[in-house]
Amino acid sequence: MSDERPHESGAPPGETEKMRVDRELIEFLNELRVVLPGVQVLFAFLLTLPFTSYWPEADPEVRVAYVIAFYSIALAAVLMMTVSSFHRLRFRQGDKERILRASNRLIMAGIACLAVGMVAVSWMISEILFAQGTANIIGVIAALLVIVLWFILPLRRRFMRYGNDG
Repeated sequence: MSDERPHESGAPPGETEKMRVDRELIEFLNELRVVLPGVQVLFAFLLTLPFTSYWPEADPEVRVAYVIAFYSIALAAVLMMTVSSFHRLRFRQGDKERILRASNRLIMAGIACLAVGMVAVSWMISEILFAQGTANIIGVIAALLVIVLWFILPLRRRFMRYGNDG
């Protein structure tokens, strides 16, 4: 049995290191283009909430959830936008591999912040709309969905020695 890693899906045979890095950077930036608009829309929504007629009557728990959501989403946006800034400032410096590694860490931190913010927003909106206790159930469901779909499912194969994507 070989210690070689299996050929990455989507990578053509004979791909050079430079070609791989170029392809990975393009894939990475395309993924960023998908997620960043959602983060920005959620952030814009959170920016407006304190200026609504509801806000003065908001319960302290809702306000705490808002603060958690607001700063989590703000940090997610900053981390994700840093990827573009990093790429732009390091452009043509012969440093694509390092840009990819740093950007991957930034985007993963941003996704973790986004997860916290989305769960907090889900709980907050549910607390406003539904009977007491329902928000807690929805918050737990939202947290479990994010944890399973965003983290466990993509990482499960990394921790399995054998198996196939299913």
